[in-house]
This record gives sequence, structure tokens and C-alpha cells, in this order.
Amino acid sequence: MEEYTAPSNFIHDFIDEDLEKGVYDRIQTRFPPEPNGYLHIGHAKAICIDFLTAKKYNGLCNLRLDDTNPTKEDVEYVDAIKEDIQWLGFQWNECLYASSYFDFVYECAVKLIEMGKAFVCDLTQDEMREYRGTLTEPGKESPYRNRSIEENLDLFKRMTDGEFPNGARVLRAKIDMASPNLNMRDPVIYRIAHVSHHQTGDKWCVYPMYDFAHPLSDAAEGVTHSLCSLEFENHHPLYDWFLKELGLKNPPRQIEFARLNLNYCLTSKRKCLQLVNDGIVSGWDDPRMVTLSGMRRRGYPAQAILDFCEKIGVSKAYSVVDYGLLESCVRDRLNQDAPRAMAVLRPLKVIIDNYPEGQKEEIEVEINPDKPELGKRKVTFAREIYVEQDDFMAEPVKKYFRLYPGNEVRLKSAYFVTCNSYETDDEGNVTCLHCTYDPESRGGESPDGRKVKGTLHWVSAVDSIPVEVRLYDRLFNVENPSDESNGSFTDNLNPDSLKVLEGCLLEGGCKDLKVGDTFQFMRQGYFCVDKDSTDDKIIFNRTISLNSSWGAKK
Repeated sequence: MEEYTAPSNFIHDFIDEDLEKGVYDRIQTRFPPEPNGYLHIGHAKAICIDFLTAKKYNGLCNLRLDDTNPTKEDVEYVDAIKEDIQWLGFQWNECLYASSYFDFVYECAVKLIEMGKAFVCDLTQDEMREYRGTLTEPGKESPYRNRSIEENLDLFKRMTDGEFPNGARVLRAKIDMASPNLNMRDPVIYRIAHVSHHQTGDKWCVYPMYDFAHPLSDAAEGVTHSLCSLEFENHHPLYDWFLKELGLKNPPRQIEFARLNLNYCLTSKRKCLQLVNDGIVSGWDDPRMVTLSGMRRRGYPAQAILDFCEKIGVSKAYSVVDYGLLESCVRDRLNQDAPRAMAVLRPLKVIIDNYPEGQKEEIEVEINPDKPELGKRKVTFAREIYVEQDDFMAEPVKKYFRLYPGNEVRLKSAYFVTCNSYETDDEGNVTCLHCTYDPESRGGESPDGRKVKGTLHWVSAVDSIPVEVRLYDRLFNVENPSDESNGSFTDNLNPDSLKVLEGCLLEGGCKDLKVGDTFQFMRQGYFCVDKDSTDDKIIFNRTISLNSSWGAKK
């Protein structure tokens, strides 16, 4: 990761104020994802805020896996989360788990019972929903709300000992059923779940709810500022209530920021899991997914994602960011860093009739014109080459400057060639072009100064490498695929999000390719080597085209 400190924003203004007043004498943050899915582009914003804020104040940032719901969590997700954070260039101070604090959280629950601030409730979920009330009507108190402290302690212990089945009882905080904030209406803080936990095994059959475990984990960990997205703003009073009632010293301060909303994207873990389970995508790291692993596989540079997060900034105002801004950051980074190569995706054979048979020569091409210090690479030129099918028209349209009978073009870094004739198959498809070349134009310049308007990329038939190319585009064709007015999100899939091209050809100089190697294919776009590649078959993913064409599609 490039050296970078987060620019000042309203979060830092709050922190500056806290430091000035002596509320805290150090800064500690945490990134607390639930390991029930893979991280997505929205998490990238939160990661940058948490880690870069700590860095700005020479503080600490921990990774804390919020593993309070073992029925939906898995070690696979834990490992993926760690890999994604490190890929973005960040390193946590400690990797912790909410489950690491289960003993402490349990003790806090018992303390609330002893204080008369929590009770065991036997209402079903439907009954609790009915008792809860609405935004305009107060809720009703549970008939179990006034159980004695002794009875609540006994029932909670029996819950913990596994005496009751799932859903039979819960522990609720005793706050205010008439509160205008529904989160304060006696929220559930513990539920029964007879399920093995990926960290604690079978030690527990009761698990704390997120709203209870989260502030207590922050406090136990020494977090000073709990930075979270705006959907937790209504939970803020509950966060503070637990810390205050339990008398925890130096409580953390929760600060909310606007989450990242990106059009043409789906970030709901439940819906992403459905895409995976239904086989609509190949997995969480499918290059069409906006998971960090999917973007990495597609070839998005980590630094481009950090650039994007810096550009969108930090605010409290709801907004939708155009996906084109992310793509622009990706293009800028790849244009700056990616080596160039020539690849023909839909090959058309060209025979240069006046080039000596059996002869071949090496042509030098710049690795990256923006980085001359990288030098040049050598490509082979011979009598038979391949160009793109789209680079020839038997009957050219107006302002078509590529190959057609009688027209001269430049072959990139090689020679001027003129198309003389072409061959077709029985169905009329063009199968081969016959051209002549100007031997004096080596390097792509004519000694007599004549100009040509078309410059084509090409590969040699002598040593070109056959490859498969996967052309990826956006997975959805509407700006808000989750909007039910557009139908189910699966009704909004882009049918052209993936096209697979077999028989593509890559210039022969690209040897010893590794997964993740990235190139700009001249005139085509940016591509990277996919993990499905084998020694016998190299597969490239299109990361992004050279220029955005999405506006025209819309």
C-alpha cells in the first residue's frame, strides 16, 4: 500500500475534540465484520476508515470477528476476511473474536439481572413482535417482565445448562416499552442456540445478541471510538445504555458514517449467498461479484480500491456512488502500472505474400510507454500473422481506416502493410487476408513520410500462445437490483455479464505467466490471468475495457 494518511473528516473532528478535552489519551479502533460471508466493496470503505483513523493518530486497530451467531458463520469466512484485509494493504494489531469475551459478556448479563435490569421472557418471537408496538404506538410489557431476580437468575442458569430447547426462552434487557426508539423496548440480549461454535466448540448453548455483545466487546478491548455505518445510529442509545448501566469506565464513543451505496451492485450477504448457491455465479470470488475476492480475481488493483475510497470521502449524508467512479480508479491504476501486450481475441489470418517464407525477425515493443525505465520486450514477426476479425471489412463503411482491399495500415511497431485480396469459406466468411508489406517501413515509420490512419495490433503465427478469454461485465442491468419494483433481484441480471472466447491468441513473448499477472491488451482493455489456468491452458479475465461503454448500453 502506498504511504497514505486519511484526510480530515467529521470523525476526526470528533476525535480531535475528545483528545483536546482529555476524554481519551490514546486512540484505538476496530474492524468488526461478522464471518457469515465474504467482504465486499462496502466493507472496503469501513476498513479504510477504521485502519487509517488509527494510523493518523498513531493508535491501534484490531480485527475483531463478530462471531455471536454460529448458525451462519464459518471458518472459511474468517480466513477470507483476513486475506482480503491484508490484500488491501492493512495489518491489524490483534485478531480477536467476540467469542473471546463470552465469559465477560455473560457476567454482565448476570449483573443486569441482579440489578433488576434484565429478565427471562417466555414469549415467542411472534408474541414479542406483537407486544413490541409500532413507531406510533407504544409497546406492551411482557407478562414475565416482573419475575423476581431470584427466578430470573435460576432460569438464566438453566438456559445456560441446556435445559430448554431453542426458542423456549430469551433474556431481555428491562428498559422502556414506551420508548420512541424501538431498539430500547426491552431488547433481547441472549437467546438459546444448541449449536457448536467454530471457536468455542460446545461450551455454550446460549449466545449474546449483537447489540449486547458489541459495546461490551468494545469496552473490554479498550476501543476508544466505535466507528460504524448509519444503520446503527438508532442502536446508539442502546449501545450507550449498556455501557452506562454496567458502570464500565472510559466507555467507547460510537460515531456513525454513511455506508457506501454503489449502483448496479448487490452487497446483501443473504442475496450474494443465493447467487452462489443457485449457481448464478461460480462462487463468492466470481469476478462479477463486488466482493473483494471477486474484484481481486477480476484484476482490480488493491490500490485502485483505496483510491476509490479516498475519492468518495466520509460523510453522514446518504448518497449513491456511480460504479463508473470505481472503474475510473481501476483504469487509472492499470494504465499507470500494467505492462502492455498484444492479444487477438477473434483471430483472422494474414499472409504477407512478399515476406520471405521461413524468415522471422524480432521487433521491439515498449513494455509500458508511461514507464520507459521498464525497457522493451521482443515480439516475433513472420510471414503469417493474425489480426482481429473486426479489423477487416470487405466493403468498408465511411471513416473506416483499418484493412480493406487496397488500403494500407501500420502494424504496431512493425511494418506498413497493404491489403490486396481475401479468401472466404463456402458460407462467405472471410478466412484469410493477403497483404504485401513495405520493407522500408520497419518500426512503423515510412522513409518517404507517407501517413496511414490505422494502426493494428497483431500476433505472429510462429509463436503465438492460445488462450481462453472471459469477458466480464456488470452482473446487473439496473441501477438498484434490490428494488422490488423491478422484480426479484434475479430478474435484473445482465445476460451479457460473461462471454467466453476460445481460440484467442497472445503474443509469444508472454511466458511463465502466474495467476494474477495483469496486462493491457492493446486496443482491447485490461486482463489478468485467472486461477482456473493450468499448464496446458491459460485463462484471462477481462478486468475492464479501455474506455467505459456502459453509458451507451443504458
